[in-house]
Amino acid sequence: MSTKRYCYSCDLKDNPKLIEEYKEYHAAGNAWPEITKSIKDAGIVDMQIYLTGNRMFMIMEVDETFNPAKKAQMDANNPKVQEWEKLMWNYQQELPWAKPGEKWIELEKVFQLV
Repeated sequence: MSTKRYCYSCDLKDNPKLIEEYKEYHAAGNAWPEITKSIKDAGIVDMQIYLTGNRMFMIMEVDETFNPAKKAQMDANNPKVQEWEKLMWNYQQELPWAKPGEKWIELEKVFQLV
């Protein structure tokens, strides 16, 4: 099975208390099981989020079944995912160049060691 990597970025609100709460929601075993199931059901085989200051970077390894548009549609039709996303908006904020309502922005790869 071949995998593909997607990388995204999003900001948290620049508030140390909110950042700590966000990290607690994402600590090992704390993400809602419905959320982790929806991630895996979309063909995402690994997901990691890194943080510096209030800027986050998400790295996703996906299998051949993953399609970003399909994942967005699955999320839109999943009430538990919508509840989670609404909760996360208490902590997250759009990047300055994001379109209205756009949260995670795909990163452009600009270098690869060969």
